[in-house]
Amino acid sequence: MAYNITLILGDGIGPEVMSSTRKIIDATGVDINWEIVEAGATTVEAQGTPLPESVLTSIRNNKVALKGPIATPIGVGFRSVNVKIRQELNLFANIRPIKSYDGIDCIHEDVDFIIVRENTEDLYSGIEHKVGEDAAESIKIITRKASERICRYAFQLCKTQHRKKVTLVHKANIMKLSDGLFLECGREIAREYKDIGFEDIIVDAMAMKLVQFPQNFDVIVAPNLYGDILSDLSAGLVGGLGLAPGANIGKDIAVFEPVHGSAPDIAGKNLANPTSAILSGVMMLKYIGEVHAATEIEKALTNTFREKSSRTLDLGGNLGTREFTMKVIENMK
Repeated sequence: MAYNITLILGDGIGPEVMSSTRKIIDATGVDINWEIVEAGATTVEAQGTPLPESVLTSIRNNKVALKGPIATPIGVGFRSVNVKIRQELNLFANIRPIKSYDGIDCIHEDVDFIIVRENTEDLYSGIEHKVGEDAAESIKIITRKASERICRYAFQLCKTQHRKKVTLVHKANIMKLSDGLFLECGREIAREYKDIGFEDIIVDAMAMKLVQFPQNFDVIVAPNLYGDILSDLSAGLVGGLGLAPGANIGKDIAVFEPVHGSAPDIAGKNLANPTSAILSGVMMLKYIGEVHAATEIEKALTNTFREKSSRTLDLGGNLGTREFTMKVIENMK
């Protein structure tokens, strides 16, 4: 079976890590027609927008996209392209697996949990305004519809992956209406899944517990902002953002992307670790039903990590992006 999949190379190291990912996926023999489109800084100069409508059209047509990192200016300039794609395509669930690998020096071993982050509202709705010259307001949006949808997704994911517990993260002790609604929805959905454990933890306490005992968690569900912050914290427990894949899932469209940024300081230098992008590709393959190919890549990565000299520089090895890519393909064979 042939698949049409949108490929967005992205900014900075994006073209390098996405090229690596494409080569590794192609090496599995899965028949993919990659439709390459551009978004980000390059299209601002050429087309006056970081997100041309043609990109969204391609994703809508193909239903699946693999996307490189796209830079977002801090404090000025255009809003996040990543957030815009999620909102335009109603990709309500952001999925970030957190897993430790043998051979990778990290704070904890035997870590394996998934963060399910609501992807369309909260403070990321971008509703903000100035109040005079010396104040600004950002409006936090939490709705019952989005909260129920993401909590049900978390429980269903827990069930299909044969996991045991869902942990809901909130700050309902302070934000009693907004976070209170999210917590209320989580408790209601939990009653539909009596065979799955459920707990709720205040976000600041959750940050501490993740650092101390990450092995205690299976599936974590959180509003947009908390999920974003805890995802990066969790990545730090297992070796950094270079090992953290991500997926944005909607009703019938999915976009897969590495969690890390565009790292313009090392772009074009053959230094970037492509693992996050490769693992995002693994998630994509599982999504389209190519589980055998996904498992093949995962096993090759695991074997590659076990040998220190086979790792990229950020993981204590001495391989560049291209050399690491070839090593993974070699281990697949």
